[in-house]
Amino acid sequence: MSERFSRAMIVVAALFAVAALGACRDSGKDQLFAISGKLFEFNYRLGIATYVITLNPLRPVGEGQVAVVFFQNPAGGDPIIVTQKIWPKLPHVTLTSPPLTCVVKDKPYAVSIRIEDSSGKLLQSFETTLTSSLDQSVLPDRPLVVGPVYELNKDLAGHVDGKLPGEPKPSCPKAA
Repeated sequence: MSERFSRAMIVVAALFAVAALGACRDSGKDQLFAISGKLFEFNYRLGIATYVITLNPLRPVGEGQVAVVFFQNPAGGDPIIVTQKIWPKLPHVTLTSPPLTCVVKDKPYAVSIRIEDSSGKLLQSFETTLTSSLDQSVLPDRPLVVGPVYELNKDLAGHVDGKLPGEPKPSCPKAA
């Protein structure tokens, strides 16, 4: 009985090992990139907020590949679309949106990324969300500095907080 039990345990252990090895197979072998970072960047000096997403290549990058990114527009309306060439020799790809308005704290914003080859064929796609830890109201009404040598913005003279009384604010949708 003891010998039979030992053999059964060995068979069960072997089956378990085979199942575990099968579960460890590389299911992402077709993946070209992985998202390694995503955030809202608030540049207080320039008074702008942007989406920033970083991709790390998992395999060598082919010539002519592009990332097409659809950023949810916090101000509402159509998504903001950015098409960016992917340079084969760079260690990572940084995808940045143009300046945004109406970013709300703790609200998730959708982002879709398509990696395409030079003919526009889809190679990989991502769906993710970004959530800001700040509300855009923390930014100044205008850039604090201007020009190539970061001169103080004369429009903000006497307003050290960067807020101008009576400055029109963007019309933003209500936070859901």
